[in-house]
Amino acid sequence: MSVFWNSRAAGISPYVPGEQPRDRKLIKLNTNENPYPPSPKVISAIEEILSGGESLRLYPDPLCLKFREAVADAYGVKPSQVFPGNGSDEVLAFAFGAFFESSSNSLIGSADYQAILFPDITYSFYPVYAQLWGIPFRTILLREDFSINLGDYAIPAGGVIIPNPNAPTGRALPASDFLQLARNLERDNKVLIVDEAYTAFGAESMVPHIADHPNLLTVHTMSKSASLAGLRVGFAIGSEKLIEGLFRVRDSFNSYTMDALALAGGAAAVLNRPYYDRINQKVIAARERTAAALETMGFEVIPSKANFLFITKPGISGAALFQSLRDKGILVRHFNKHRTADYLRVSIGTDDDMDAFLAACKAIICRS
Repeated sequence: MSVFWNSRAAGISPYVPGEQPRDRKLIKLNTNENPYPPSPKVISAIEEILSGGESLRLYPDPLCLKFREAVADAYGVKPSQVFPGNGSDEVLAFAFGAFFESSSNSLIGSADYQAILFPDITYSFYPVYAQLWGIPFRTILLREDFSINLGDYAIPAGGVIIPNPNAPTGRALPASDFLQLARNLERDNKVLIVDEAYTAFGAESMVPHIADHPNLLTVHTMSKSASLAGLRVGFAIGSEKLIEGLFRVRDSFNSYTMDALALAGGAAAVLNRPYYDRINQKVIAARERTAAALETMGFEVIPSKANFLFITKPGISGAALFQSLRDKGILVRHFNKHRTADYLRVSIGTDDDMDAFLAACKAIICRS
């Protein structure tokens, strides 16, 4: 706390990212990074930018047109329906600012003052963004099995954001399940954001429904499925009016959020779907193998369509299991909150990583 902070800085509770250990002896299964390297075409595209140095002397294209054209080509939309960002977290921050009404800009009791909705167990950046922008929000309880009941969202709201698959649970819903919610919100001129950070690992995308729902925005990251967590590349797809709203907010902060290397690498990655389909299928296979092995050891495993598993072992607290795994050189994520305190989120690594993780689990169970 500082006397120099304003009330906004003093009042927010910032997001806490997963640990990035400097000791690389740890097997890192805590931040949902892809365990495989990016496409060689990505490396070539970045090397081409670096080779002359001219591109680094100049500002990057503020419209990010080549990158947006690549995304549009890959997803079957128009470039004008694509918004580029410095990772999906930045895109989400702009989306909260563009589409969800702050309480200071609304009349209490008016329709615009209604709280936005998102699950009570979900990506923990959502309440941070809401607090930063002064947006009223309400969390909707997941069912006992950690599934989302979209019927619970059929109430007056200032907007809705839901990850599909959800994080940290990994559960996913069919794309068709969101359509009625999109229609309900459209009737009230409110936006539905579907955060598709993990869709490449087995869930259905809402992108094919964008054309029929002008209030539907999908948000994507290339950190997970494209192995580009270190490059920071994200984007959103939606109607041209939604994309224009995002640009209006972005250009009130910084028109050059994506640098030349990210633009080149991101475009190369999004156009090399065969490579990423291959490595992500390996991740999916490792996920299913690991889930089955854990279940034979007596773990409860939430069905996942993401590149991680949400697990618990009856009789062992989440904190104890987390520390025991860390002592054995395995780093996972523990969310020590109500309803999740006994669960761990385990990112899917290489086959060797998962073999080491399973061996550590077996040793811990035998000891306990």
